Amino acid sequence: MYQVINMRIKKIVILSLLVSTSLFSQKNSDVLFKIDGEPVFVSEFKRVYEKNLDILSDDKQKGVHNYLDLFIKYKLKLKEAYRLQLDTTRAYKREIETYKNQLIAPYLLDTVFISKLVKDAYHRTKFTVNASHILVKIPKGVLPKDTLQFYTKISKAREEVLSGVSFSKVALKYSDDQSVKDNFGNLGSFTAFKMVYPFENAAYRTKVGGVSKPFRTRFGYHFVKVNDLQLSAGEIEVAHILITDKSLKGKIVIDSIYKGLMKGADFNTLVLKYSNDKNSVSSKGKLPKFGIGRMPKPFEDHAFEIKKENEITKPFKTRFGWHIIKLLKKFPVTSFAEMKTELTKKVKASGGARMSDLVVLNKLKNKYQILVNEKAKEFFNRKGIRGLKKDILQQTLLSINKKKIRQDVFFDYIRNRRHKSIAVLFNEFRDQEVLNYFKENLKFTEPEFAKTLKEYEDGIVVFDLMQQKIWQKSTSDTLGLQEYFSNHKSDYNFTELKDNKGKVMSDYQTFLENELMNSLQQKYKVTIRKRVIKKLVKQYHSNE
Repeated sequence: MYQVINMRIKKIVILSLLVSTSLFSQKNSDVLFKIDGEPVFVSEFKRVYEKNLDILSDDKQKGVHNYLDLFIKYKLKLKEAYRLQLDTTRAYKREIETYKNQLIAPYLLDTVFISKLVKDAYHRTKFTVNASHILVKIPKGVLPKDTLQFYTKISKAREEVLSGVSFSKVALKYSDDQSVKDNFGNLGSFTAFKMVYPFENAAYRTKVGGVSKPFRTRFGYHFVKVNDLQLSAGEIEVAHILITDKSLKGKIVIDSIYKGLMKGADFNTLVLKYSNDKNSVSSKGKLPKFGIGRMPKPFEDHAFEIKKENEITKPFKTRFGWHIIKLLKKFPVTSFAEMKTELTKKVKASGGARMSDLVVLNKLKNKYQILVNEKAKEFFNRKGIRGLKKDILQQTLLSINKKKIRQDVFFDYIRNRRHKSIAVLFNEFRDQEVLNYFKENLKFTEPEFAKTLKEYEDGIVVFDLMQQKIWQKSTSDTLGLQEYFSNHKSDYNFTELKDNKGKVMSDYQTFLENELMNSLQQKYKVTIRKRVIKKLVKQYHSNE
């Protein structure tokens, strides 16, 4: 365990910490050994021993006694690292905070809500929706109270569509989407995850021929009209030949290539000889697999019209030039069970997962006792509030259970946030503090989270100790390295350090580590309870 934690800590040690079911009849509170009177319990040894058995490559280390020796050495280094206050450095705190946020993330996801989103995503993956939209952009920096004019504009456009005016005509009149002059608002067909989540939601929840109510995305206000809904053809993988010359000369070239293919010429050979697509020539014209809505429409239409693998299209033209496509493979939509893992990852990475954060937040707000001091809050409605000195803002503004949050904390929050009203900022601040309270108390409410975080904290300080005392020293202390080589020349079959510096440096690190351990064993007193160790050996059926 010691070697794993110190040499490979950044990669594997504290990534997955599952508590194994106890095999012992003895109590977890039993003390295994003490370091300067400070107890280390059997429960902790069992946790790391059982967790790391499978990743220990050396069978000797798997024995209880040998593993215990490694564990004690690790604990000695841990004690020294904390004595040196390596947990107080800025770099350490920054790394722990980053890891802590990663560790907290799953607790902020509502699993029931996520499960529903995954099932919705699977249904949407099975169908392609063809939709048109009108967009009214909201400029950056506009306050929420000033968005009414944009909502009024999108509502007026929708009313005209509902009254029978052609969608394309209304789109040209109102839409701020730059592509409207080319597509008249028609975005073509798409499936799940191809649009921002609120847009996807509106499109799939609107019936064919229907018009959605106005909704907002980060781009502004939209409404959509659903033109069609079809079973998805899944994804396909194709190869193509591209001639970028869009003139008659280019057409003559692509036609001659097509005639050659019809006479049995090899597609791959012609790709290498003629295709101007530099990105795909090296892979014989093959493109990444794609579904509806991923490629330019003419290219996509011709590709999905091919019925059988290895068949090719006739030459056709897009804005990129002349193409011939060969179908390599079809990837139909598979079962929910087969797609569940992939869909779950996509949902968590999308806007849908962020919505589940709101579900958790609302649950916390209902669970906690949240009290607002209205008088203290009213103070922030004064003009020029951001210009005041915060030392006069010491009243309790907000309390969450027993935690009290003063006015000056909110003052710091609003100081550089001038684009929103105080009322909006307070609601955001309150929600942030609710989540902060949840995170701060997670180590008290979730034992597994607390154990995982503690193991990571300990692992990092031991890593930093090794970095400081051994690894950095072995690379920066050139005189020490040279002296070590001079004293151990008989151990090597070369005469100059430069002949195999890497080997000497590795041995020097081992030497420095042994020196460190000798000093720690002299500095700290280790008292082992042999009776408890015997029980451990017996319980693990070890032949020791």
